[in-house]
Amino acid sequence: MKMLRFRRNGEAQWGWLVGEAHVTPLRQLDGQPAGEVFPIGDVEVLPPADPSKIVCVGRNYSEHIKEMGNSFGEDLPKEPGLFLKAPNTLAASGAQIAYPSWSSELHYEGELAVVIGQTASKVAQEEALSYVLGYTNALDLTARDKQKTDLQWIRAKSADRFLPLGPLLETEMDPASTVVRTWVNDELRQEAGTEQMIFPVSQVVSYVSSFMTLEPGDVLLTGTPSGVGPLSRGDRVRVEVEGIGAPLEVTIV
Repeated sequence: MKMLRFRRNGEAQWGWLVGEAHVTPLRQLDGQPAGEVFPIGDVEVLPPADPSKIVCVGRNYSEHIKEMGNSFGEDLPKEPGLFLKAPNTLAASGAQIAYPSWSSELHYEGELAVVIGQTASKVAQEEALSYVLGYTNALDLTARDKQKTDLQWIRAKSADRFLPLGPLLETEMDPASTVVRTWVNDELRQEAGTEQMIFPVSQVVSYVSSFMTLEPGDVLLTGTPSGVGPLSRGDRVRVEVEGIGAPLEVTIV
């Protein structure tokens, strides 16, 4: 089923998508519908997460490792390589994202995002997906030049609105059997099946929860396929993960 987070009458709420154009609010995130149904055009659609933290896997596709000039010899990474993005990075589908004045190398990275549904601490890999609320489209914007020069990736990864997310959250899909695609100005730039991930979603959830408690609403980014590249002002970026039901679309201004 498809969920969304929205603002109506000044209040942020979760709801179920009804058909293609209506929404019914939930009393609680894991509760029953409140009974009211109204057009989706009457609400402001928000990113489908309310995270205390956003944990990201870098270099989770071998072809992306190669294009970034990294090498592990004949062996792939033994553990997920992680970094954080801050909650201020969230932006909704349809947003206009300002090209940062302090960067000359803004890159797109389309990804599958995971939103946690219940507190997860030291969970086994075989149980990890039961802690997931759902899955959505993500655009991990990166100031590549600052990623290379700064001691930490704070500017490169955590500038305002550097994580467009959404618009929908799919609660019933197999994250190990879908396809991530990214278009820039209607030109396909990235395409890869999630079976190509070095560390599958279940392993990532389990690994992160082994040392960090994941709370409801937290977000995990699962890595980007090969094909990343620079953006310019005026570019339109679209990310679509098969099964989510609607693409994420933003414009760089």
